[in-house]
Amino acid sequence: MKKIVCAPRGGICLAAIGLVMMGFGILRGEVPVVLEKAINICMECIGIG
Repeated sequence: MKKIVCAPRGGICLAAIGLVMMGFGILRGEVPVVLEKAINICMECIGIG
């Protein structure tokens, strides 16, 4: 039962690194760039753009 409740340290470290990198990208102002690319990809897949 204890193994199910406790997460491995490696996973927690990777999640923390991911959050730090996301925060760094937000501070650099990369959110509009990522959203624009996502919209373009979706429009191409649907066939509108």
